[in-house]
Amino acid sequence: MTTQASPNPLHDLHILIVDDHVIVREGLQRILEATGAGWVVAEASSGFQALEVMRHQPIDLAIVDLSMPGMNGLDLIKRIRTEFPRVRVLVLSMHAEEQYAMRAFKAGANGYVTKDGASAELVNAVRKVATGGAYVTASLAERVVLQLNGATTAPGHAQLSDRELEVLRRIVAGERITDIAEALHLSVKTVSTHKSRIQEKLQLPTMAALIRYGMAHGLAQRDDEPGLDLAEHRP
Repeated sequence: MTTQASPNPLHDLHILIVDDHVIVREGLQRILEATGAGWVVAEASSGFQALEVMRHQPIDLAIVDLSMPGMNGLDLIKRIRTEFPRVRVLVLSMHAEEQYAMRAFKAGANGYVTKDGASAELVNAVRKVATGGAYVTASLAERVVLQLNGATTAPGHAQLSDRELEVLRRIVAGERITDIAEALHLSVKTVSTHKSRIQEKLQLPTMAALIRYGMAHGLAQRDDEPGLDLAEHRP
């Protein structure tokens, strides 16, 4: 199934917000509606629900969080690119580390904004991406370019798979193996295998060393920290 694009990308724009936090979805909807542009906004609390929404109603642009239970944001972006190639994707993430932005663009995202940015930046990003452009938060842009050009050395966790990076981030954030397995819809054995592979790839023999590495590289953000006070943001 395909989604019909509007002749004017910003006229009657249909936006889908995909985030597992209710407060984030409600805050984003207020920000988008406050523009007065007449955009139609739908919501989904998971990647699976997002795909169902796109199969049953027209969507021009999806605003996607990266860290969600079950199907994470990167997997969702790849599915959107395959099933709904006309849909533009803007990532809104708590992760301000360039590795996440690079992985998102590699998966097929058209823009990347961090949750610590202002609402005006989000609206500008929506307009830019909806009209065929690309957008990345300014604080990330230079670091992404430098790493792509080889001017800076990629961190050790750049070699991890998307799933391994997600497991690492959750371990560093203090989640137990059983909690990670439940959140990602995986078995405890599978998560333990991921942990072992992460330690092997990063050459970190102990859990303490793993956590120290993650803290040093800013991987300790938790999923229950939406990021900005969306209720107070206005464009």
